[in-house]
Amino acid sequence: MADAVGRGLIGHVADVVRLEATVIGRVQGVGFRYFARREALALDLDGWVANESNGSVRCVAEGPRNDLETFLSRLRDGPPGAFVERVVDAWMPATGTLSSFGVRSGGHQGD
Repeated sequence: MADAVGRGLIGHVADVVRLEATVIGRVQGVGFRYFARREALALDLDGWVANESNGSVRCVAEGPRNDLETFLSRLRDGPPGAFVERVVDAWMPATGTLSSFGVRSGGHQGD
């Protein structure tokens, strides 16, 4: 989302929002972070994913609301080998501070 002009989003900035999602279940040690990154990049989302010390996976992403809804649906499914018990999601205004979606080290405290 750093290049809103190049993506033709001028005039639609209000459509860009932020999703913070915590995925709970058997989601570490099964390639979940790399699955999330691949799905986010396919949707051209900005943000990051990280393992949390409590065994969950945290994702922060910004982009068009409908693309984030698709991303959230994919997080709920997870990759083969994962068991997603639930996803806690929070929606808020985009900050515009995120860059291309990446994997961060565990226990990351935010942007």
